[in-house]
Amino acid sequence: MADGNKRNGKFWALALDRAQLGLWDWNLATGDCYYSPTWSRMLGYAEGELANTSDLWLKLTHPDDRERAQQSGDRHIAGLTPSIETELRLKHKDGHWVWVLDRGGIVERDAGGRPLRLMGVQTDITRQKEAETALDEVNVRFRLALAASGTGIWHHDIGTNKSYWDARTREIFGLVSDTDEVRADLWHTYLHPDDKEATERAHWQPLGTNSVIASQYRIVRRDGVVRHVESLVRFIAAAGSAGQILGTVRDITDEKKRAEELAHAAHHDALTGLLNRSAFDRLLAENIGTVGRLPLAVFYVDLDYFKALNDYAGHAAGDVALKSVAAGIRASLPPSAHAARLGGDEFALLVPNCDDACAQRLARAVLAAVRDADLGPAVTSRRLAASIGITFVRDPKMTVADALACADDACYAAKAGGRDRFAVFAAETASGVGGLNAARLAAKLVDAMEDGKLKLFGQEIHRLGRPWEESRHVEVLARLEGRNGKLIPPGEFIPVAERFGLAARLDRWIIRTALSRHGEAMLSGAISLGFNLSAQTLSDPQLWGFVDAAIAESGAPPSAVGFEITETAAVTNFDAAEEFVRKARLRHCRVSLDDFGAGMSSFEYLRRFPIDAIKIDGSFVEHIADSRFDREIVSAITGIARSMGCAVVAEKIEEKSALEILIGMGVAHGQGYFLHRPEPLEAIVARATGQPVPLERPLFRLSGIK
Repeated sequence: MADGNKRNGKFWALALDRAQLGLWDWNLATGDCYYSPTWSRMLGYAEGELANTSDLWLKLTHPDDRERAQQSGDRHIAGLTPSIETELRLKHKDGHWVWVLDRGGIVERDAGGRPLRLMGVQTDITRQKEAETALDEVNVRFRLALAASGTGIWHHDIGTNKSYWDARTREIFGLVSDTDEVRADLWHTYLHPDDKEATERAHWQPLGTNSVIASQYRIVRRDGVVRHVESLVRFIAAAGSAGQILGTVRDITDEKKRAEELAHAAHHDALTGLLNRSAFDRLLAENIGTVGRLPLAVFYVDLDYFKALNDYAGHAAGDVALKSVAAGIRASLPPSAHAARLGGDEFALLVPNCDDACAQRLARAVLAAVRDADLGPAVTSRRLAASIGITFVRDPKMTVADALACADDACYAAKAGGRDRFAVFAAETASGVGGLNAARLAAKLVDAMEDGKLKLFGQEIHRLGRPWEESRHVEVLARLEGRNGKLIPPGEFIPVAERFGLAARLDRWIIRTALSRHGEAMLSGAISLGFNLSAQTLSDPQLWGFVDAAIAESGAPPSAVGFEITETAAVTNFDAAEEFVRKARLRHCRVSLDDFGAGMSSFEYLRRFPIDAIKIDGSFVEHIADSRFDREIVSAITGIARSMGCAVVAEKIEEKSALEILIGMGVAHGQGYFLHRPEPLEAIVARATGQPVPLERPLFRLSGIK
């Protein structure tokens, strides 16, 4: 009997405590309700701290849960449910809410079967509810991610041979259905015939493994539309069954289209649709390597009078002309031939199995196509022509550079012969500089950027009538060291760099080298540097990333860095030039417009580009002492510059009298500058920083005050 009392008293109290259960005992006849000490502790109260009233639990229940909790008890008392079971929140002593699972029921009835007493227990399920809430949040994010990515989910039960597609999967396949279950063979009927075998094999591949298999394939929807989809597939093992294949599907048609467009853009010129330089070089190398019995003909096509057209009608008309020329060239070629735009107004063609008669026939057709090019309604009095150089490749070991160089030499011969004609390369008449043809000079330039034979020079930009120390700005130049140490001027190697696609690389070398060597002097304010940019550099979408990195590495302030763009470079890619100037201004770099006045579009560029300085073309300056016309032009340009707040730089001041005239004219009222003679950049920086001037080989005079 003692054991029974112990089990009925202390034993059960200990059991409730260990199980962390709160017991309640409600006497319906008297209205009294007993709450165990464990129930009170669950809510942070000490034993006896709460009054054991029948409505105590209701007062502590969250307002949103009261009605549901009361209904659970009422339904049970009414005999509608076998027990009480509900989840509710009770208020803890410190103010937070405790989730509990309330379970109980009638334990005593009167003789008539009416309930007299209810008992139950409440279990703290707060951690479980928090976990459920966290899981719900994860599921919501997962569903949002699926919706955002457009991903559908499907699975196939191998044992029952049943397939299920969610709404997004059905949408991707164009299937109209209100249920997830679909015919097991339905998916196979959508597969594109060319992808069917490989796709089905890929979807069965993960069976019995934990591997996730990714595949891309095409489907043909019922409306005939072909879509590209990507699927991830995994086998899911299940006890007592054959398992399932679980997969995702995502429509990647737009991604495929964008990838194809990017691939096309990477190999084609955006304006004309022809191959670009890099793609043409690769294709030419492949064709040279497989040259057969008949030679491979390589054409170099350079438009004549194109700059005059741009001057006359503007860059928009130039774009129209280039598109029309490209279309005409493409229409003139056989299916086996390929055409490319090398840049600006230069094109190249390769024609396999083409002898002399074939090449001449095609050259005449291309010349006619250029003459007949549509220049747009704004141009009625001008026509284009072309100079074409042709070379024949018979040696499979010939390089791409040599092939283009030979065709380029022939193109120069055609220009020298009067333009609007073609010429065939002959080794004995090949052009060259100091015994080097264009290809060898290009190769020498590449080597010089690595072996120190490319030299940096500079021209101090002096304020008229004032010492250079007031401006401290230098235009950076490059000179190539040739045979026997003789320096090759830029007028000879710059055109070669542009024709062989090296101009952007050369510009980068000059910028990086000058900034890395003299960044400290620029940071101290001892000097600022200006750089000339080619058309190829202006068109480089990665240019500013490179410039920003070079400036950051050197420590030079952007305000001490300037850039010069020529009208020729701007004509080649007007939009790129405009974007370059905008970004330069954002970084507080200086921008100058070079060769101003040489073209008909100069004032248009001055209007469109918010520049810091203009450099008057030297043709208006070198004879200013003798030409009233030149003096008036210079005066007009400087007057415009003064009204716009731009500085003016004069070049080709070879005589002291010219400088005196400019000073006497009061050019730009103190805004006028002139270029001093070129000398090694190291020497200029040394003087500016008070360091010993290094000994260098003197440079032959190109310009300067005698």
